[in-house]
Amino acid sequence: MNNINNTQPANEFLLKASENVNERFRFGYHIMAPANWINDPNGLIHFKGEYHAFYQHHPYDENWGPMHWGHVKSKDLVHWEHCPIALSPGDACDVDGCFSGSAVDNNGELTLIYTGHHYIDQAQNLFFQNQNIAVSTDGIHFEKVDQNPVIAAPPADSSQHFRDPKVWKHNDTWYMILGNSTKEDIPRVILYTSPDLRTWEYKGVLDENANDMGFMWECPDFFELDGSFVFLFSPQGLESQGHKYNNLFQTGYYVGSYDYDTNHYEHGEFIELDHGHDFYAVQTLLDDQGRRIAIGWMDMWESDMPTKADGWAGALTLPRVLTLSEDRKVLMNPVEELKLLRETEHHVCEDQLVNRSHFVNVTEQLLEVKVVFNMENTNAEAIGLKIRGVGEQETVIRYTHADRKLTLDCSKSGKPADGIRNAALDANGQLTLHLFLDRSSIEIFANEGHVTMSSRIYPTEVQSGIELFAENGEVEIVECTYWNLKDIWKA
Repeated sequence: MNNINNTQPANEFLLKASENVNERFRFGYHIMAPANWINDPNGLIHFKGEYHAFYQHHPYDENWGPMHWGHVKSKDLVHWEHCPIALSPGDACDVDGCFSGSAVDNNGELTLIYTGHHYIDQAQNLFFQNQNIAVSTDGIHFEKVDQNPVIAAPPADSSQHFRDPKVWKHNDTWYMILGNSTKEDIPRVILYTSPDLRTWEYKGVLDENANDMGFMWECPDFFELDGSFVFLFSPQGLESQGHKYNNLFQTGYYVGSYDYDTNHYEHGEFIELDHGHDFYAVQTLLDDQGRRIAIGWMDMWESDMPTKADGWAGALTLPRVLTLSEDRKVLMNPVEELKLLRETEHHVCEDQLVNRSHFVNVTEQLLEVKVVFNMENTNAEAIGLKIRGVGEQETVIRYTHADRKLTLDCSKSGKPADGIRNAALDANGQLTLHLFLDRSSIEIFANEGHVTMSSRIYPTEVQSGIELFAENGEVEIVECTYWNLKDIWKA
């Protein structure tokens, strides 16, 4: 048997590396590895009463390298614990990497479906990719199956890009979609079916776009949500359009209708899912409550990552529940269980007019903040809040009513070169800003998830407080509440 999955050396190295990690930017309540590099979330699943999240991981270095699968699990989506590395590359089916994929429960057997990466010429970035299976009965230790690769090669008209399988079951059949592109660099997602997860039949193209949708669609996900079918994916190669598509690569979705019998998907326009600096490769799971829960990679390719100097890089976002709005937009909101993080609650002000600014002294780094502005009782040109640090440091969230624009400005909190992101938001009547602050991140949920913005920040000075502000006028603050949050990794 060539498929050994020897994870012991990586686990031993990671244990030693974790002893030398600098704690200054380490998270208090986000998923991160004990040390070194992580990127895409993989294999999100609710299995035997526990949530499992895997992730792309290079345990030997703080930079990207031969991909392993790191692993955490939780009973409540809040208190995570590290598990042994689940997959290590180097076997015949995955010589140069265990790339992204998904997980399913196959009659009590936790099954990982992932891409094997094989370099032909690494210097020229020439490679081929195949699809593989690993299984576990205890949810912790995995064996690669003898049948690997279960899909050895892409369709004949494909480029070398053939990766990131998402697998689900419909009736008695397993379905797999894969990110792919043609030899002419037309991005697409292709479909396979299987009766047993071992033998797969190619069914054709589920969707493609030859016009303006980049050159490759990574990390596809496909699911039914509130009566519609959502295709969630991460296109590479989109050109920036004003306030849209300002990161190197994007993540977004289509909403439409799908016919399983004909493999026909009819959908609307592409919509960006998160408007912050650091959000990519989002994946979802369906839990036992029927919730569709999404988690993304909270970093971006080729971005500045100061934590590399500290012996680690990369983290995952908070878990978010997905729902569909009346106008068929995907809304993301933090899962209800995150309230378990709350330690102390502070009501700062209620029904109070703010002219210029109102300062709240808060020095803790792990915070949840909720501010509600009455937009019917404001004449200010712009309103918002600043997360203040000592000296010049601040992270600013600003809403301008005239152009209906929400802005996140991190230029004075670790992103001096490309610090500003914007999103359109119609906040007639009321503006609600729900924030989660960790030691090196901010996640914003505006107006019940109509806009989300996720960014890494790197404050080098002590936090001094929260400043509510109104520019050239005044605004009524209906509510301002914040909570000190617990550190799950030091509990």
